[in-house]
This record gives sequence, C-alpha cells and structure tokens, in this order.
Amino acid sequence: MFAHKLCDNDNNTNTIHETYLNRETMAIQLRCWIVCLLLLVLLVSVALTNGTDASTDPPIHCGSLSRSSFDPGFIFGTASASYQFEGAAKEDGRGPSIWDTYTHAHPERIVDGSNGDVAVDQYHRYKEDVRIMEDMGLDAYRFSISWSRLLPSGKLSGGVNQRGITYYNNLIDELLHNGIKPVVTLFHWDVPEALEHEYGGFLSPHIINHFRDYAELCYKEFGDRVKLWTTLNEPHSVSNSGFAVGSHAPGRCSYWQKRNCLGGDSAIEPYLVTHHLLLSHAVAVKVYKDKYQAFQKGLIGITLDTYWFVPASETEEDKHAALRSLDFMFGWYMEPLTSGDYPQSMRSLVGKRLPVFTNEESMLLIGSFDFLGLNYYTARYSSNDVTDNSSIPASYVTDSHVKVTIELNGVPIGPPTASDWLYVYPKGVHDLLLYIKEKYNDPLIYITENGTDTLHGHYWTTLNGK
Repeated sequence: MFAHKLCDNDNNTNTIHETYLNRETMAIQLRCWIVCLLLLVLLVSVALTNGTDASTDPPIHCGSLSRSSFDPGFIFGTASASYQFEGAAKEDGRGPSIWDTYTHAHPERIVDGSNGDVAVDQYHRYKEDVRIMEDMGLDAYRFSISWSRLLPSGKLSGGVNQRGITYYNNLIDELLHNGIKPVVTLFHWDVPEALEHEYGGFLSPHIINHFRDYAELCYKEFGDRVKLWTTLNEPHSVSNSGFAVGSHAPGRCSYWQKRNCLGGDSAIEPYLVTHHLLLSHAVAVKVYKDKYQAFQKGLIGITLDTYWFVPASETEEDKHAALRSLDFMFGWYMEPLTSGDYPQSMRSLVGKRLPVFTNEESMLLIGSFDFLGLNYYTARYSSNDVTDNSSIPASYVTDSHVKVTIELNGVPIGPPTASDWLYVYPKGVHDLLLYIKEKYNDPLIYITENGTDTLHGHYWTTLNGK
C-alpha cells in the first residue's frame, strides 16, 4: 500500500491552506507525481535486489506510465491527519486538543503563525474531497479520528459527542460509496487538551486506559466498515518532537538545550511518553482482538516512522553507530513489539532513565500488530560520536552517542526538496525493508507514507486521464 500525505506537516501545522487553493488542479498534478515516485522506488528496489547499482537504471519518463505499470492489487492511497485537514475546531461539540492550545497560545512557534481552526475544511467539504480522490483513481484513504471530537473531555465518563460520530460515519460511508477503502488511525498526535491539563497527557500512565476506552468506542461505531486500523501514527514524532526538542505540541524539552521550550526534561520525558504510547497501543489492540476482530474481520497495526541510516565510513565504529541510530528511532518501538523490551543498546546507554516493562506488559506487547505501517521519507549519515558529554546534562538527543548528518564531505545524501529535513534517498526504503524483514521476523508491511515535496508553484507534468 502506498499512502502519501497531500502535504506534509512535520515542520508546521498549516502548509495545507495553499495546497487546496485549487483542488482540481492539484488532483491532476498529483496523479503523475504519485505514479512517478512509486515507480522510482520500485525500480530502485528491483535493481538492488538483482545486484545492480540503481544509478545505472534508465531515466523514468512519467508520460509512459499508467496503472497497468503496477501489479494487480497494488493499492494507491492518500493520507491526512484530523487537525491538519478537518477544521471546524470549535464546531458541533468538539473539544480542544493540545494542537489547538499550542497553535493559539504560541503562534510564533508555527512557521507561518497559523492554526487548524479551518485547515482545508474537510469537515464541511468531505464529499468534495472524496470526489477528488475518486477522480484521481485512489483505492484507499488513510485518515485519523479526532479523539476530542468524539470525547471532548478525553474520557467516556465525560460523554460521547454524537455529532462527531455522525461526521465520521458520513465520511466512511461516502468513501465506501465511491469504492475507496477507509484506513483509520486512532491517534495522530492530537491529545485531548482536557487530559493534558489534568495529568500531562502521555506523561502519565492514566492515559492508557482512557486511550483504550476511546479506541473501543471507535471499534463499536465504525468497525463494521473499517477493516484496517492503526493505533498510533509516528509515536517517535510525539516523543522526540514534543518532549525532546520541543518543536511540536506540547513544546517541551530541557531548558539547557536553549530551544525556547515550554518546560520539560529531555532526559526523562521522551522515554516516559514512549512507554505510555506503547502500552496504550497494546491495550487498544487487545480489546480489538478480544472483542471485535472475530466478527468485524479487520486488521490492526501501528505506523512507525524512521530514517534510514548510512554509516559515514567503513569503520566498525560507524557501522555500529548506524545501527544505534536505528535502535533509538525505530527499534525504540519495534523491539518492544517483537521482543517485549527496548533495544539492548538503549538499555546500556540510557540506563535507569529507561522505563521497565512488567512481565505482563511485555507479553501484551509482543506480537501486538497484524501489520506494520511504515513511513519513510529520507536518510542520514551516522558516525560514532566520541564527544565527551559528561559536562552537560543527559538528553534523548545525545544518548545514542551518534553524530547524525545530512552530508558527507560536503555532499548531501540526496537531492534536496522544499523541506529542509528531506533529502531524496530512494535506496533507503529498500534497505530499510530488508533490515526489518531480517531483524523483526518478516512482518506484513504497508508503506503508509513516502514521497517528497516541491517548492510552491513547481509541479510535476500532468498525465492525460487516470
């Protein structure tokens, strides 16, 4: 499965306004964009599998591509996040999330100072959006549900917002009516503000049972039609960007990092948040498998993001550094899901700051997914960091003892894009898939996000027809 976000939101919350200024034009432009990108990735994978250097492959000409270029059953899709797309932030009983609070209280921390109050207004324009998807020939739409739209207080005890239930029922039915599979994400970073205010959101274990209750509500209301669920989207982004470097809501990190954060402790909080995210995932999967999967006949998984990491040299130290980079970004989640504990490299380097799973929690985590959703965009070079950090406080940012860079000897790892963090490195998805296959028992994988972006006003050549 290929799912590409119509616009990426990793650096700020509202680049989406420009994207939808001309929906019809974008629909046509994206057709060629998606097909070209996919074929590039697939051809690189084939070339590498056959032992050939991808750089020797002939150039890709978009005009010669069509759906028939791909195997039958290949699923083309697009993806979004509730706060990024829905709008209607204060309508029909929706409660605020931490992103509402963050963007309104601190617009200076958003690149263009905007917020998701309106976004692309999918709450009101979902039928138009679905028509565009159908016109593009998409097979699936991966969207997230706003926890606080269904449960304004974050808890069942605070009441269910039936108008929120109605909206998602209408969206799901409209997708199915147009032959598009709904793929639902339960959590895409938007913790209900009520839970953040009460106990700190994912900093507290209290959130685990509240997330389970929210997940079960979704299964009850939508599971008769939704057959692919993901519990969490990019939990690493929550822990790292929200609690280690403070660039995402709730904007927390250690003061000594001088990132103008809103409080926090980068040595402790990212690890606590990940711990509670993983346990929230596990209990949500358990209730689905125990009570709903047998008769709803769906699949449930988790979506993880990671870079691919290339050793900066052929030394053993740098090779190990690349593997540690993967442990601290991807293995931080994948290892507990397959072995019940964090990677040994993290246990060794983080020590007592890394939480411990009980035996019961470990058993709950192991195998708690039917599939893995994988978000891959780019790669980095890794080298062993021999810097003496004993004079500065500990932080998740430095715990891996790896120096991560985007270039080697002045040459970037791949062509740059409109996002300052994204350099095109298609070989990385091939190497990453092989790494996961070999290290983590060959799980079923959906490529849930992948791609690149272009500067405003620069688009791919369009195709004639679908």
